[in-house]
Amino acid sequence: MGQTHFGYQTVDEQEKAGKVAEVFHSVAGKYDLMNDLMSGGLHRIWKAFTIGRAAVRPGFKVLDIAGGTGDLSRVFARQAGPTGEVWLTDINESMLRVGRDRLLDGGQITPALLCDAEKLPFPSNYFDVVTVAFGLRNMTHKEAALAEMRRVIKPGGKVMVLEFSKVWQPLEKVYDTYSFKVLPWLGSRFAGDAESYRYLAESIRMHPDQETLKSMMEGVGLERVEYHNLTAGVVALHIGRKF
Repeated sequence: MGQTHFGYQTVDEQEKAGKVAEVFHSVAGKYDLMNDLMSGGLHRIWKAFTIGRAAVRPGFKVLDIAGGTGDLSRVFARQAGPTGEVWLTDINESMLRVGRDRLLDGGQITPALLCDAEKLPFPSNYFDVVTVAFGLRNMTHKEAALAEMRRVIKPGGKVMVLEFSKVWQPLEKVYDTYSFKVLPWLGSRFAGDAESYRYLAESIRMHPDQETLKSMMEGVGLERVEYHNLTAGVVALHIGRKF
């Protein structure tokens, strides 16, 4: 059995999935509130930029992996329209339930599926766009998940990864202070859970930087990979295509 990282801890690969699941079962109910508090609302701008670059049109088939509370799926479903197909997926049942309920409350009947991004239950060459927002860093075998994303997109389709990344170097000290002091305090104060938000800060530090993730995407066969730094590299949007 291999070893992997859970934040700064080294754990067995089979153990990581359970630990990540515990984190998201814990935070699911306060996920949107905490995102707004932690990012000062910036996560909405980052997601809006991703949606704009996705350029979903009527009739598109879209897969939203680790879709959480459904922020992207909700917009994609409107854009794809009745002739399109948008799947909200997540490996965590608590998160998926929140996202599914939000979509239904908004009058959108969109398929929601509990599944592992490393073993997607979809045919090859099926989707026009695949997105994963703030989910890749929690996956044990990132290359396997990226390879699956490439497999299920059509030729001409694109894989989009929105994820925390390496911040601009002059801001590192301020960002570290915020991450390791303020985030756990916010978690404790508003979600009753400091440890999950300490894991969040650690998982961001262990995630590949912009160039490394670009190389990983190219390594699974994605082409013309580009990335856009958002908020001084706090977040980056990577886009890879299949031809």
